[in-house]
Amino acid sequence: MRTFRADRLLSALFLFTSLSSAWPWPPSVQDFDALIHPRQDKESSSDTSPAETARPSPTPTDDAAPTAAPTKGAATKSAGSTKATKGGTSKTNTAATKTSSVDARLPPGGVNMITPSALAQTSYYKVGDYVTFAWNYTSLSIQPSKIDVFVSCQANSATYTISNNASFEPTGNVVWDTKPEASGTAPLLTETYTLIIHDASKEVTSIPQAGHLGSYNQFQFGMYTPQPYTPLSGWECATCSGALSTMDQQALKFMLGMCMITVLSFTWFAGGFDALF
Repeated sequence: MRTFRADRLLSALFLFTSLSSAWPWPPSVQDFDALIHPRQDKESSSDTSPAETARPSPTPTDDAAPTAAPTKGAATKSAGSTKATKGGTSKTNTAATKTSSVDARLPPGGVNMITPSALAQTSYYKVGDYVTFAWNYTSLSIQPSKIDVFVSCQANSATYTISNNASFEPTGNVVWDTKPEASGTAPLLTETYTLIIHDASKEVTSIPQAGHLGSYNQFQFGMYTPQPYTPLSGWECATCSGALSTMDQQALKFMLGMCMITVLSFTWFAGGFDALF
């Protein structure tokens, strides 16, 4: 019985060896990878070979540039700021610049005069004195950094600078020295002048935007040059005359004529014209 079982086992082993030697196996072991296909995931859209899948991912080294970490409490105003690191590399913090949006329905910023008052009548200043201007801003959403203040005269097409690139203050205040040597430009005339206040970063003729300061040119004032003192004894009126003017002479003639007509008319109605002779 045992001999029969050993014969059957040897026959099966001999048959398996013959089939194995006759089977068309690949010539090399590396070709087995082409016969074995990895599992295809649903999320993967490309075929990846087992060699690429088994390839280990590179590990970060000390020489690699670390990811920039935001500093606590630090505010980034511009994009692309670069900082040096210990390894000699640089790390860049990229942050979007914050911009303030203004409702387009808002009116442009303006100026409200304090000195002199906007409700006062036309102000006149003597050439050579110090002139003070003060004002507040209205409807201003975006504050300018610098302010220009100057005065223009249309008669001589001259511009007189009072303040150039002055720092912005909620309440503006400037003092203008009107002495000829202080202005350094064309001499001041006895004329009307216009005060102009505008953003130094923009042109005077720029179109005002909502919430931004526009060019203010609504305040006008007068300047005059005083005449030298003349004593009363030596003063003569160039336009005065001792004779009556033409209008005064006509008025006097009209009054005398009306008096004569009144007397004659009253006499005629009272006694009759013939009774007088």
